Amino acid sequence: MIVTASDYARTAQVLSRPVTLNGLTVPNRIVMAPMTRMFSPGGVPGEDVRSYYARRAAAGVGLIVTEGTYVGHDSAGQSDRVPRFHGEDQLAGWAKVVQDVHAAGGKIVPQLWHIGMVRNDGDGPFVDAPAVGPSGIRVDGTEPTGRAMTRTDLDDVIGAFAQAAADAERIGFDGVELHGAHGYLLDQFLWSHTNRRTDSYGGDAVARTTFAAEIVAAVRAVVSPEFPVIFRYSQWKQEAYNARLAETPQELEAILAPLAAAGVDAFHASTRRYWLPEFEDSDLNLAGWTKKLTGLPTITVGSVGLDGDFLRAFTGVGAELGNLDNLVDRMERDEFDLVAVGRALLQDPEWAAKVLAGRMDELKPYDAAALNTLS
Repeated sequence: MIVTASDYARTAQVLSRPVTLNGLTVPNRIVMAPMTRMFSPGGVPGEDVRSYYARRAAAGVGLIVTEGTYVGHDSAGQSDRVPRFHGEDQLAGWAKVVQDVHAAGGKIVPQLWHIGMVRNDGDGPFVDAPAVGPSGIRVDGTEPTGRAMTRTDLDDVIGAFAQAAADAERIGFDGVELHGAHGYLLDQFLWSHTNRRTDSYGGDAVARTTFAAEIVAAVRAVVSPEFPVIFRYSQWKQEAYNARLAETPQELEAILAPLAAAGVDAFHASTRRYWLPEFEDSDLNLAGWTKKLTGLPTITVGSVGLDGDFLRAFTGVGAELGNLDNLVDRMERDEFDLVAVGRALLQDPEWAAKVLAGRMDELKPYDAAALNTLS
């Protein structure tokens, strides 16, 4: 396929349009996808993390979603090098990240995270904390080493998410994203395989949304009405790539409607390849169906600008450049509202600037070695 200057101009024009998420105006359609980096010893984001995000903001990324950051619950995480969103030093570090991103002209939201049953015995940052989940069942089906959550556990985690959201607004973030995808805690409640509860938090698809919806409502109650709350979800799980929360649009609507009613302002629909249709008899991807079913703004993601699944990057495999025409076609017909870019932005802090200026001939293939640096 021959790509012309007019193709570059069209891409730049479409992606340059502003969009509003509740009270936040995002200056363009490019989102930096959340990517775990493990460069925050003690859970404190330092000067290198600040510079990492500020460089992308300065280059024109419309909205930065930070790497996942653990909420204030001892069982939330599995590494002392992943940033946390609780504690005086940790929040002070994040406040400086916000300051630098805003100084560079950017917008930024933290991704608030609890990993649930993914946690292993002895993992940091709190080595004695047990893994907890809806039913004590691991996503990969191996022998569980944790336990099903009690009423106290549920209340504690709901409170931890709410406190993190309140702190995010207090220290200057532009919104929050709740991580409900990829087989982590909130997703474990949404998925029938890991949620076998017989109380009000388990059962059919609607009942399985109860915990996530209560977190959304608790967050909504402690932040300003105009403060955006984004919810990220997925069909696939890290240990079950073919897993599905919903087999039909009707099943998907049953899951999304309670979350929207609880106060979600936008959905971040995570897929491995954004161009694949989600259900039969329609070309809509997961973000497209989400927008159609809820009427809310959506973010699409999945191998944007690259020809190759992102999961291969973790095995040291790079990726060639991919064409953006299909993405732009979908955005022109308002299938979704924003596009999250991961590996391409990981390697090249100037990716957004090049695309928005029609300089896509300067883009380079993805080198998996970028995972090992914080450039």
